[in-house]
This record gives sequence, C-alpha cells and structure tokens, in this order.
Amino acid sequence: MQQNNSFKHYLKMQYADQTFRGLYHWNWFDLALLLPYFAVMIVLAIYGVHRYTLCYLYFKHKKNYNPNPLKHFDELPRVTIQLPIFNEQFVIDRLVEAICGIDYPQDKLEIQVLDDSTDETTEVAAAIVARYAALGHPIVYIHRTNRHGYKAGALDAGLKVASGEFIAIFDADFVPPPDWLMKVIHHFAEPDVGMVQTRWTHLNRDYSLLTRIEAILLDGHFVLEHGARVRTGDFFNFNGTAGMWRRQAISDGGGWQHDTLTEDTDLSYRSQIAGWRFKYLPEVECPSELPIEMSAFKTQQARWAKGLIQTSIKMLPKIFKSNVPRRIKIEAVYHLTANLSYPLMIVMTALLIPAMICRFYQGWFQMLLIDFPLFTASSASIAVFYLASQRELYPKTWMKTFFYLPFLMALGIGLTVTNSKAVMEALLGIKSPFVRTPKYRVAQKGEKSQAAKYRKRLKLAPWIELIIGCYFLLAIFYTFANQNYFTAPFLILFVVGYWYTGLMSLLQGRFERWRSGTDANTDESSPKPFPVGV
Repeated sequence: MQQNNSFKHYLKMQYADQTFRGLYHWNWFDLALLLPYFAVMIVLAIYGVHRYTLCYLYFKHKKNYNPNPLKHFDELPRVTIQLPIFNEQFVIDRLVEAICGIDYPQDKLEIQVLDDSTDETTEVAAAIVARYAALGHPIVYIHRTNRHGYKAGALDAGLKVASGEFIAIFDADFVPPPDWLMKVIHHFAEPDVGMVQTRWTHLNRDYSLLTRIEAILLDGHFVLEHGARVRTGDFFNFNGTAGMWRRQAISDGGGWQHDTLTEDTDLSYRSQIAGWRFKYLPEVECPSELPIEMSAFKTQQARWAKGLIQTSIKMLPKIFKSNVPRRIKIEAVYHLTANLSYPLMIVMTALLIPAMICRFYQGWFQMLLIDFPLFTASSASIAVFYLASQRELYPKTWMKTFFYLPFLMALGIGLTVTNSKAVMEALLGIKSPFVRTPKYRVAQKGEKSQAAKYRKRLKLAPWIELIIGCYFLLAIFYTFANQNYFTAPFLILFVVGYWYTGLMSLLQGRFERWRSGTDANTDESSPKPFPVGV
C-alpha cells in the first residue's frame, strides 16, 4: 500500500500506463474550443519569438554604437526647454529647480512652463516661475484654459512662440542632472539627426515591490527594445520626455497632433518617414518618478496601450506606402501592434479551462509536444528578455531579478482587463481624454504622499480581476483533483496576477485614509484634477 502511494507509482500511472490509450476521439465541440485556443497561443508565441529576436539583435550589434558625438558645434545653438504640466503642484518646484540648474549659457536658453492645470497648480507654478525669472533665469509661464489637444496641444502652443532651434521636453516628474543638455546637444551637430532620446532612471525604484517591477519593465524597454532598434537602423520612438528634438524634424513630421494618446510615438514615425535619423543615448540618464499606486500604474499602461494601437491604425498604412526598407516595416508592425496580446490573453483566459478539460483525455505526450514549444516562445521569452536587460544594467546584482520574475509575469497577466478595454476602444475608434499619471513625490520607503487629492479609483475593473482570479483558482482545484500537478504553477501566476492588481486597486490608499481619518479629494472647491479614463 505504501509503495502504491509513492511518487514513482504516480508517475507510472500518469505517464506510462497505456490502458486507456486510443479511447479518446476528436469531436466538433472540442475542435471549436481548441482551434481558437491554439490560434491565440500561436500569435502570442510569435510575439514571444520577437522578444528573443530583439535580444539577439541587441547583442549581435552591441559594438555598433558610439556614445560620443561625431561632431561638435563651434558655437552652441539656442535651445528651448518645454515643461508640459497639468495639476502638478507637488512636483513643479522640484522640476523648475532642476531645469534652472542645467549647465548651459543663459543667453542661448529659453524655458517654457506650459501649464494646463485646473487646480491650485496655476498659482504655485506662476509664483515659482516669477521667483526664478526674478533671479535672472530665462523662464516664462504659459497657461491655457481650454486644454485643447491635451499634452500635444500644449507642446504645439509653446512651439509657436518658442525661439529655440532645438526643443528639449521634460514631464513634471523628471529631474534632469545639470550636465544633461551638454551631453545631448552636440549629437545634433550631425545634420541628419532629428531627435535624441535618453534613458529613464527612477528616483523611487526601491519604494515598493510594485515600483521595482515597474522599473524592470521600463529597463527592458530602454535597454533591449531601444537598443536593438537603434543599432540595427530600425525606427524607434521618442518617449514623450527626457529627449530633445530638432525643430525642423517636428515641422517636417507634420507637427504635434492629438488624434492619438501617444503623440510622441505618432510624431516619431512621421518624422523618421520624412527622413530624419534618431539617436538613443543609454548612458545619459534622467531620473524620474514611478507610479506608487496600482490604479495610477494601470491608468498609465492603459493610455500607452490604447495610444500605440491608435498609432498603428494611423501610421502603418503610411509606413507600408513609404520607401523605407521592408525590415523597418516588419519591425514597425511588431512595435505598434504588440498590445493586441492583451485581448488575446482574455480569449485564452476564457478558453483555458475548457481546453484543459478537453485535452486531459488526449494524453500527456500530445499536450507536452504542443504546449512546451508554445510556452517557451511566449512565456519563457518574457523571463529571458527582462533578465538580459537587468544583466546589462546591473552585472553584479542582476541575479536578484529571478526573485521578481514571478511577480513581473503575474503583474503582466493582471493588466489584461484594463489594457484589453483600452485596446478594444482603440480598435473601435472610441475616443477618450489624455489621462495623465498622478505624481505623488515619494522616493523613500515609508514616505507619505502629499498628493492624496489626485488619487482616483477604477470602479469595475478590479472586481472583474478578482472574479477571474477565482476562476483560475477553480482551475487549480480541477488540476489537483485530476492529479495534473505540473500545470498548477502556471495557473497560480494567473491567480496571483489578477488578485494582486484587483486588491491593490481597491485597497491601496484606503489604509492611509483610515490612519489619518481623512478622505482623498474631499475639497469640492477644487476641480477634479484629471478625468478617469479606465
């Protein structure tokens, strides 16, 4: 009896016993479930293979990069720094202080604070600008009241009165170092360079588990995606901040347009189609602030997901009609359509348990033969991609990333509800306002946020995430009931991902209010700082 309960006996009964071999036969109901299931898995695997390709191209062309400008200006050109802000009263002083501390001749510099705020930020920003202007800094305050075009509209309005030949842009949560401008400007001495992007770093990277995962996600983008694309000559995008444009490149690309939520990527592709070359400087760092709350992070990700799909609908036909090489066209498809994986994940989520039940009677070998290559291509590629980026940035401590990988993958799964909604809105042509990410000005663990008034909650999405998490918990019970233990770890990621994002969205911030006895955004005299988009 003891021997029959051994693990060896279990393996024999599960994978070596041929008693019921051949009893299962295909039927139309199973095909109706499994065909779309495998179609989705294959598409996700294709995007996964592309992640491997980016890693390969990055390391293959690693030496194809020169961090030094090929030329230098004999005389420094005039530069305009634009600071688009919207309800940023808690970070605007930090931003202006950093910008006014930049090392550049004052007679060649112009600073524009482009304020679309609807709350007390207008008074705070105007006073700060007046103070620094009185000290002799070339800074001006421009306030709009209609928010037409949102951030793109503000940048366009500032550009119309700007005097600089080159335009540097920083969002409110960025703190560029004093030497940033001097490290970047001489790259424009090459006459065909239209934009230079620098790498984001993070002031509050170690604030929480969420910010550590966010930092790893962004590191993958800035190290491998940008690195591989720029070193192989493919198109890549301005990230909306911590970069500098040649004014003529903006004009030749058609200027700032606000028909997508990612105006930066939209203009990037238009400008590169017009013939301008972009450069990326990973060694030039610009510190920024990561969202510390799940709702803010999800809102940010949904805006990016929707904006990229909008840009793909707008730009891919123009890219296909252009004279750029086929390689660039193919990479543009991968880049701009990658967020289609989120609604595909929803389809896979709905079909996973029925497909599991159907396939349980097919035998383990058939399941392994099909599932293992697809899993390796889609899911394992995520681990390889982010491990490689951390190894590049932190060669001495990158092994710690293994600890964060399960949480990173779970978080990616948990984003499927809000990001799928955003992608479907883009595909259906549903417009929504530009939802900025609130800045809380916290850097160290344990710091309290001053910006509780900017906290907004997602209403329905967290409950949907919790329900889906329960759905996968039932799937785990099913696998254990049928002694199919090897699929349980994969399903646990789904449970953790959906419950983590759902519970954090519902509970984060409430503990702070219970401790302080106050509620967020209780001052009704202050207009709502930003629209809730998801």
